[in-house]
Amino acid sequence: MGRNDHGGDVYRHKNVIDFSANCNPLGPPEQVVEAIRSAASEVHLYPDPLCAELRSAIAKKEGVSAASVFVSSGAAEAIFSLAACVAPERALIQAPTFAEYEDALRLTGCEISFYESFVLEEDILEQITDDMDMVFVCNPNNPTGLVTPKPLLMRMLRRCEEVGARLVVDESFLDFLEDADEKTMADLTGEHPALIVIKAFTKIYAMAGVRLGYCICSDEKLQARLGASTQPWNVSLLAQRAGVAALGCDDYIRASRRFVAEQRSWLAAELEKLGLTPLPSKADFLFFEAREDLADRLLEEGILIRDCSNYRGLGPGFFRISVNTEEENEKLIKA
Repeated sequence: MGRNDHGGDVYRHKNVIDFSANCNPLGPPEQVVEAIRSAASEVHLYPDPLCAELRSAIAKKEGVSAASVFVSSGAAEAIFSLAACVAPERALIQAPTFAEYEDALRLTGCEISFYESFVLEEDILEQITDDMDMVFVCNPNNPTGLVTPKPLLMRMLRRCEEVGARLVVDESFLDFLEDADEKTMADLTGEHPALIVIKAFTKIYAMAGVRLGYCICSDEKLQARLGASTQPWNVSLLAQRAGVAALGCDDYIRASRRFVAEQRSWLAAELEKLGLTPLPSKADFLFFEAREDLADRLLEEGILIRDCSNYRGLGPGFFRISVNTEEENEKLIKA
């Protein structure tokens, strides 16, 4: 049997309004849906094992070389592949943050240190010690939605380079920010082989069911290991076509950013009226503390939210809600 330590479990909780996952509330772009429909007639073909067209499209969008792009079946596969290929002896992770970093590292037998804080501060540099091999940062962080300033990330990168460690920056939620192009670290990967940037189509393009992500790294030896570490045809033909179509949806991205920002602001204000204090998230979700039975009580009302008690560093009473449609957000606040 598998497990589900995350949100989005609509298969066990049917007929609910799902606020536990963090996908774009506008739904996938029509171009993506049409690309999948069109590719359905070709499912008798194997997908391109090199993902050449998609890698080229990603490289153009990110301003990097296609050779530095590794395409994966969701960002999670990139995380597990990186951990397996680097096989670090010691790593540093923020807590709380996305659980897959720790899970992937545990499989390699890695010793993990944790920076326990909602906000990354300058003192994290002191924890990047000489025996450190890998550092993971989620930016914006999940579940808080808080953004680590790029100058601090640059100082972390320089510190990693000094000690011979790799800095992995997961930017799966960054595209929800208006100034994402200024905050991304992807454009620095060419000059810094120790830097790895992870991104996903899952969130901003609302393609969770397609499973598509990628990482950018200019370390040629690591890229070769990544390619050899995954099964052949790890990214389906449908996913590759959907990804190429998604990367051409610039108007959709702009509209999504405006909508999410407006609804996030409204939701935060309404939560404050209810006596709750959400953190100042920049992503498409809000994180807050409330009565411990909130998730269970809302589920009785047909609303599923993310109970964050299983995040490292958290406990009962911490929750995350996604930014949904205007109608759904109003139903949540009423409930």
